[in-house]
Amino acid sequence: MRVAIIGQQDFGKATLEAFLARGDEVAAVFCAPEKGRPDPLRLAGEAAGVPTFQFPKLTDPEAQEALRAAKADVGVMAYVTQFAPQDFCNIPKFGTIQFHPSLLPLHRGASSMSWSIILGRSETGFSIFRPTDGLDEGPVILTRAVPIEPEDTMGSLYFGKIFPMGVAGLIEVADLVVAGKAPAIAQYEPAAGYEGIIREAESRINWASHVDQTFNLIRGCNPSPGAWTTHDGKKLFLFECTKRIARTFSEVKGKKLGQVVAQSGASLVIHGQGGFIEVHRIRWDGGKKIAAAEAGLEVGTILGG
Repeated sequence: MRVAIIGQQDFGKATLEAFLARGDEVAAVFCAPEKGRPDPLRLAGEAAGVPTFQFPKLTDPEAQEALRAAKADVGVMAYVTQFAPQDFCNIPKFGTIQFHPSLLPLHRGASSMSWSIILGRSETGFSIFRPTDGLDEGPVILTRAVPIEPEDTMGSLYFGKIFPMGVAGLIEVADLVVAGKAPAIAQYEPAAGYEGIIREAESRINWASHVDQTFNLIRGCNPSPGAWTTHDGKKLFLFECTKRIARTFSEVKGKKLGQVVAQSGASLVIHGQGGFIEVHRIRWDGGKKIAAAEAGLEVGTILGG
C-alpha cells in the first residue's frame, strides 16, 4: 500500500512509523510549517527518506501537485491543523481518511478531549472518517470508545488511551478502504455538537463554581493550556489535583471561596463551592511546574481576586 501521511507532532510521527514498520510504502509526508520546536513528523519523514513537504496551505496548487506526484493509494490525516480541501483529499486513488479524538458527532472541534472531561463525561473515544470541507463533519468509518476515569486528565486520556488506539485504528481503516470494505456512515446531526478551542477565557477558574466543575476544568486543561487563577495580578496555573466534597456546613464555615485553607505535605488545599480542591502541582505564569506548597502562598491567601 502506498500511503501519504498528512499530520504533525508525535501522533503523526507514530502513524508514519506504524505504516513503515509493517512494510507499507509511505510516498509522501505533509506537515504544517513550524512555529517553534522542530516537528517530530517532519524529522521522522526526513530520517526515513520520505519526500516531506511543509506547505503554508494545503489549498496551494503546489501542495496538490506534490500529493498527485506521490501516487498514493490512500491519504491518512493524523492530527491535522491545516484546512485540507476536497480537491486535495480526493487525489489519492482511494481518497483520504482522518482521525478525530471524540465519538463523532459529539465534540467536533480542536479541543474535543478537553471538553469531554470538562463536561463530566464518563466515556469518549476516537473516530476515523472521510474528511469534508465541514470541520469534523464527514461520514464515519470507525469509532472506538474508551472510559474516562475519575482521575483522568487530558494528558492521561490522550497519551494513555486514545493515542495508541488511534494509530492502530488508522492502519485498520486504511486496509479496509483499499480493500473496498469501508462503508462510511453519515453522522447523525441531531446528536452533533461543536465547541471552540479552549483558550484563556475558557480555562479560567471561577471558585464560585461547584468543585466538581472546577475539578473537571483543571483535569481537562492538564497539561495544556492549564486551568488558571490569579494572585497579586499574576496568573497561577493548576495541574494535578484531587477533590473533596464538603458534607457539612461546619467544614466550610468561615472559609471564603478561593481561599487556601491548608497545606498538606507538598500540596495546597483550596476552598471552592461545595468542597475543596487539593492541588499538587502548579506553575506561575512564565515559570516551571513546581510542587504547590512551593508557590509561596500562605494559608488564608485568597485566589482569583
